[in-house]
Amino acid sequence: MNKFLKRTLIVLGVLAVVLFGAYKFLQNQTKKASPEATVEYKNGANISVFYCRPSKKGREIFGGKIVPFGKVWRTGANEATTFTTDKNLTIGGKVLPAGKYTLWTIPEKDSWTVIFNKKEYPWGVGFDSVASREAAEDALQVVVPVEGTENVQEQFEISVVDQPALSLIFAWDKTKVVVPMTL
Repeated sequence: MNKFLKRTLIVLGVLAVVLFGAYKFLQNQTKKASPEATVEYKNGANISVFYCRPSKKGREIFGGKIVPFGKVWRTGANEATTFTTDKNLTIGGKVLPAGKYTLWTIPEKDSWTVIFNKKEYPWGVGFDSVASREAAEDALQVVVPVEGTENVQEQFEISVVDQPALSLIFAWDKTKVVVPMTL
């Protein structure tokens, strides 16, 4: 019985190491396809956004399989996108208190719902490919219009700019969404 137990533990240990290695390899491969990025804004407030940047690669993005209309999107790839501010912000007439949030969107053809959620999630989607967001943890939601662009933005990009006004901007494919904010 002692030999059997030792062999079983060795097999389980080897299996755990192999599975962990495979997990890390797959995680590394997804990071190559959608690299991490951090956007920082420092002018009256310290705002940062951490996200992963998927690419178009000739695919239909919005309204297709990649980002379907009417469904919650993790707003990037891999981990849930995070938004951090050290000052209260007013967004769509509502106050977003200083803090760290996960950032979610519900894209539609003519408008997006932008959601700041209080909970941190280790990954943006579950094994069923459904967004991990829990609606009960939403701190703020705002609906903003979609702006079309003439040029194709190959890689998803988030930016924070203050010209002409403080704004959070999402751009990908031929879509641009501007979320006005004030300190």
